[in-house]
Amino acid sequence: MKPTLQAVADAVGVSRSTVSNAYSRPDQLSAALRTRILDAARQLGYPGPNPTARSLRRGFVGSIGVLFTSQMSYAFTDPFAVRFLAGVAGAAERHGTSMLLVPLPPAQTDARRAVENAAVDGFCVYCAADESWAVEVIRERGLPFVTTAVRDDAGLDDRFVGIDERAAAHSVAAHVAGLGHRRVALLADAVLPDAPAGPLALPGIDQVAHPTTRDRLAGFADAFAEVGVDWAELTLVNAAGNSRAAGAEAVAGLFDRPTPPTAVLAGSDVLALGVLDALARRSPGKLPPVSVTGFDDIPEAAAANLTTVRQPAEEKGRIAAELLLDPPVNAAAGHVLLPTALVVRASTGPVPRS
Repeated sequence: MKPTLQAVADAVGVSRSTVSNAYSRPDQLSAALRTRILDAARQLGYPGPNPTARSLRRGFVGSIGVLFTSQMSYAFTDPFAVRFLAGVAGAAERHGTSMLLVPLPPAQTDARRAVENAAVDGFCVYCAADESWAVEVIRERGLPFVTTAVRDDAGLDDRFVGIDERAAAHSVAAHVAGLGHRRVALLADAVLPDAPAGPLALPGIDQVAHPTTRDRLAGFADAFAEVGVDWAELTLVNAAGNSRAAGAEAVAGLFDRPTPPTAVLAGSDVLALGVLDALARRSPGKLPPVSVTGFDDIPEAAAANLTTVRQPAEEKGRIAAELLLDPPVNAAAGHVLLPTALVVRASTGPVPRS
């Protein structure tokens, strides 16, 4: 039989609360009595009070959860996610707390259970697609949260840290449009649930479920609408995931069309790097005259001379954690909009004349 707190109390001849104090409130006991209790516990094989139950009794766990809709490995392989989580972890360490990664399974029933059962004091909702349901579950639990994507149903007291995705995307698309490009492909992942990789017909941007993807595509479309290219004239390309390999797979065959795009605007740097990989395989040693842009400005972007949008990944993670662990008194201070910058490099150039 598994030893219990009561067994230790009986062995020493004290109450259950006295044994509990030996672990959680040692200042309430003499050193000699605490030593007797801990020695008896070791002899009986009692490991101590259940940490989760003890945390619930205290009213806090000492951990913040980070929600994201992807496999656990995403947190360790995606360059932007790694930098974002480094910012969260740094702030958590300064506050003496820990970080729990909570990947959300594809099935919403399982995902809901993951949010309901996570032993945390609050949530950072990061890259969580249509996150309204997750926010609803968090509210039901009475826990604080911070989001990194703009929500239409956000309240005045909700905390948010992020960028103006649409305006940032507009800046890089306007740069490409200014170079004369009109036959353009827009590349993004998770455009529609379970959509195949490759060109995708989508009547309107409002059908895109992921708010960040939707805003970036809208920003791209805004810039080309300003030069007379409407949504129907743009080629939308879906990637099976946010990875370099997925980006290369998504554009396979795209440049074999009679009128291939002269530019590809990707929703992330890793997708854009995949496009460059696909182009390099077509013309070893010399890239075809196709302009390619990314988004985020991860370290690999500079090495590839990729034109992109820079956003502060670690600062976003740090501020997200700070808003949870040290919330501002003024509700307006809980809404933080970070700056972005267009970074022009050699992956973009004027449209070819022929």
